[in-house]
Amino acid sequence: MSIYAIGDVQGCYEPLQRLLEAIQFDPRRDQLWFAGDLVNRGPDSLETLRFVKSLGDAAITVLGNHDLHLLAAANKPVSVNSKKALDQVLTAPDRIDLIEWLRHRPLLHNDSGFCLIHAGLAPQWDFEQAKQMAREVEQALQGYHYPSVLKAMYGDTPNLWSPDLSGMARLRFIINCFTRMRYCSKDGRLDFDHNGPPGSQPRHLVPWFQAPERKSEVIKIVFGHWSSLGFYAGDNCYGIDTGCLWGGQLTALKLAEQMPRFSVDCMA
Repeated sequence: MSIYAIGDVQGCYEPLQRLLEAIQFDPRRDQLWFAGDLVNRGPDSLETLRFVKSLGDAAITVLGNHDLHLLAAANKPVSVNSKKALDQVLTAPDRIDLIEWLRHRPLLHNDSGFCLIHAGLAPQWDFEQAKQMAREVEQALQGYHYPSVLKAMYGDTPNLWSPDLSGMARLRFIINCFTRMRYCSKDGRLDFDHNGPPGSQPRHLVPWFQAPERKSEVIKIVFGHWSSLGFYAGDNCYGIDTGCLWGGQLTALKLAEQMPRFSVDCMA
């Protein structure tokens, strides 16, 4: 079996199909790992969701911030102001099945020596703790009271990990790490004001994967979310959001010894 990790699709269904042709994907023998943000902003969120769901065990996807936004929009919390880009999903006849399927996706997936996430990990977490943190949020999202989690997840605080965090503050911090973070201070404080490429940030900030003494450095991590970073391979991490939505490319990374990379332009 070949495993291909694919960067943020964000509703770009047609480039996704061309990418799968380029890698000669066969669902009977291969598996796709999607780095989150299947939906939003692009033109075909509905077809993208339906397709990935239809692949069954041949596709793994972790939740990204735009996927969580769709779940929140489907539950109509007051904090969601606009749903225009997601109307095709929210009004679809199979809306309930798609939303329920998405709600039960993980924040972290690990297999074959690789870990798949959408955005980042708090530098204070080792890999076992990161898995525990992901499970806490997954259980909350899959539980009976999940609408209250979706309603309260928006916000930038707390921005520093403490094992004493509890309740929604704890869940919000975990969600922000897994689905929103790019930069942090050298002591691990999250920053949400800067999203440009490395070198554009203030001097007190570092990319999360270069935080001093990051405890998750022993595992190979594949992530998306950071389109201005482009493809990145270093620090035992692989960034694969190459900005298809923004006129860039959609990228698949084969998780194998040589880590071959395949990309298609956003336009044919």
